[in-house]
Parts: sequence; C-alpha cells; structure tokens
Amino acid sequence: MDFSVRSLRVVDFVLDGLRKDGRERAEVAGTLFGFGAYVGEVLVRRAGAAWIDFDASQREFFAQTVGVRMPDGRVWSPLGKVVNRYEAGAAESLQTFYLTLPGRRTAPAPDSEPEPARR
Repeated sequence: MDFSVRSLRVVDFVLDGLRKDGRERAEVAGTLFGFGAYVGEVLVRRAGAAWIDFDASQREFFAQTVGVRMPDGRVWSPLGKVVNRYEAGAAESLQTFYLTLPGRRTAPAPDSEPEPARR
C-alpha cells in the first residue's frame, strides 16, 4: 500500500473481508491496530495531520493514547475510525471519512509525490 487516499478503499475492502469471516474484534485487534496506524499515516502524509499524544481528557474520550491533529486543530483517533469501520461496516467507510474530513489540507504536501492520475 502506498499511503494514497485511494489505498483507503483497500483498507475498507480488507476490513469487509474480516467482517464476512465472522471474526470477533478481539481476534483481529492487532490487525485493526495496524490499519489504524496506516490510516493515521495517510492523514499525516496527505491531509497535513500530525501525530500527537492525547491529553488525559482525549485519552478518556477516544480510549486511545495517540491520534492525529489536523491543520485546523481538530483531533481524530485513526484506530477508533478503523474499529468503527470494522464494527459498523460500509457506513463507516475510511475513504469516505477522508474525503469528507473537515480541516484537511487539500493541496499535496510540498515533500510528497502527487498521486498518479486516474484513467
């Protein structure tokens, strides 16, 4: 996977496969954590987010210790988004989340390569 916005469709697809297999959340916790880190890194590389350590109230709210801060100051828990996607299905699409995400940078990062054009 290449940390592109389009790659979030792949994550959605894999999570759908795990759901269809009927696996309990506890069985796939490590996989969900890995995908949460991946989604967070997509937000960092493509939307201008930065990884942060949550403060005490954020840790309590998100039930996580780390997340991302968007350029407009909003904070998100990528792992929480992945868990929601796993539990709720397509209604919580990660690609749709990114595309409708308020506060994201819309231009490519100066040090990142633009995504290839679609045909």
